[in-house]
Amino acid sequence: MDWRPVLLSLRVGLAALAFVLVAGTLAARVMTRRHFAGRDVVDGLLVLPLVLPPVVTGFLLLLLLGRHGPVGRFLENTFGIRLLFTMSAAVIAAAVVAFPLMYQSAKAAFQAVDARLEDAARTLGAGEARVFLTVTLPLAWPGMVAGTVLSFARALGEFGATVMVAGNIPGETTTVPLAIFFLADAGDLRAAGIYALIISGISMVMVVALNVWTRKRRPGWMRR
Repeated sequence: MDWRPVLLSLRVGLAALAFVLVAGTLAARVMTRRHFAGRDVVDGLLVLPLVLPPVVTGFLLLLLLGRHGPVGRFLENTFGIRLLFTMSAAVIAAAVVAFPLMYQSAKAAFQAVDARLEDAARTLGAGEARVFLTVTLPLAWPGMVAGTVLSFARALGEFGATVMVAGNIPGETTTVPLAIFFLADAGDLRAAGIYALIISGISMVMVVALNVWTRKRRPGWMRR
């Protein structure tokens, strides 16, 4: 069995997670604490990849990152970097589709934090960074963990956007979802089924672990 798609999927998922964890948290913090004109439009744009078909998201990324797209043309002319049909493109696709899950989870977690506790910390002389790190983040942590797990699972299973911008290059861009699709298309249902079991098993383990962790954090009378 070729384990390269599994290892590549894990690498892509972890790299995408590193981005969405930081970007999703920061975006959620800004959107829950700042009020500005066009805020609802910005919120809609941040959540858009969650409701768009992945292939449409991939098509938009293709226009953006292609040689004639604004980002792709700038990177190639300035740094000689070509993103399309590379592992980097797979990471970008996975990060874009996983971002809304982290963003929405973090935003809900921040909204649930009692603002009076943050204000109390400020009156004691804590700066905004310290308030966020010592008050907001610890209180919002359970929701953040849930968003992290869901985002990683989504990045791990990304197919539509990935196939548009990264293609199917064995050993370079062929993640597990792509391997399943092309093996099934070629009639090799046994190999496709093995990959499907592997990725389903990984996702199941993460969800079960999240449920167990969440239950253990509850008070004793709520665990029944």
